[in-house]
Amino acid sequence: MSTFHVIDGSVAQDVIGSEPSAVLDLVRETYLQHSRGATVNPNSHFLRFPHDPGARIIALPAHLGGDTPVSGLKWIASYPQNVNHNLPRASAVLLLNDAETGYPFACLEASGISAARTAASAALAVETLAADDSPKTVLFVGAGVIGRTVSDFLAARGTGIRECLVHDHVDTYAKTFASYAAEAHGWQTRTVPQVDAALATADLVVLATTAPAPWLTDQQTVLPGQLILNLSLRDIHPTVMIKCNNVLDDIDHCLTAQTSPHLTEMEYGTRDFINGTLADVLRGDVTLSHDRPTIFSPFGLGVLDLAVGHHIYRTALATGRATGIPGFFPELKRW
Repeated sequence: MSTFHVIDGSVAQDVIGSEPSAVLDLVRETYLQHSRGATVNPNSHFLRFPHDPGARIIALPAHLGGDTPVSGLKWIASYPQNVNHNLPRASAVLLLNDAETGYPFACLEASGISAARTAASAALAVETLAADDSPKTVLFVGAGVIGRTVSDFLAARGTGIRECLVHDHVDTYAKTFASYAAEAHGWQTRTVPQVDAALATADLVVLATTAPAPWLTDQQTVLPGQLILNLSLRDIHPTVMIKCNNVLDDIDHCLTAQTSPHLTEMEYGTRDFINGTLADVLRGDVTLSHDRPTIFSPFGLGVLDLAVGHHIYRTALATGRATGIPGFFPELKRW
């Protein structure tokens, strides 16, 4: 506790990029740990601004138990207008607290951590929920950091994707993403100006937009056996949700903040459309019928950020890449 450490984003990205499968395994174990009640994951807290309703800063406090317990807080800002100034939409830090004393011991740049844990959960969902052994055609709707990171994790896990379709309301973003996926992963890629026809051809659909309200309605075609990763949480209309298998990361968390699952509960007055959580499927407690599409809606649990962040901290410390701040706490004795 004598030295507080700071870990910058380049170190975090290097640790993530060097062992994505380790990150995915951490996410899997954390989901199972959470389902066993070995975590504390309160509701996220949203700071919003009347003068800029699209912007928000979110606090995700959490505690992860087990052999190496840790507590902490992710503080993540989402400012959609940033992209108009060539800035990433999201920025974040993660504070880690000692589970015994409560003292914070590290601060990590966390936008990459947040994207990685989201992408790892998406890749885990593909491995767990896809009707076939491996999707062959993937459609990305939204060509930002999240979509790109999901593509990295899918490629790292050896997903047998042959064709990658990319749609974004900004054509330049879609072309940049398509070029990246072709060069980095060797996928056959093309941009699609209209999403409707592409929806009817994809085994896997990755929704990673900043849309504030549902746009995917029952007028569009979704397919039996199709897997839809509802990462942005607000893209799908209740009339589509109600006709699909629905797997969440945490039911109570997802049914808040006017997410697609929350809107569906309000519209139909029931939670019966929810099949269970990803942990339920991993344990074999829930099986899905593939005569309908399956939607995975992850609200994004703070315990996932903790698990990935703590792994990065320990790796950075062991390899001498954590920047120490001696004397950060001026007094560590009461007298």
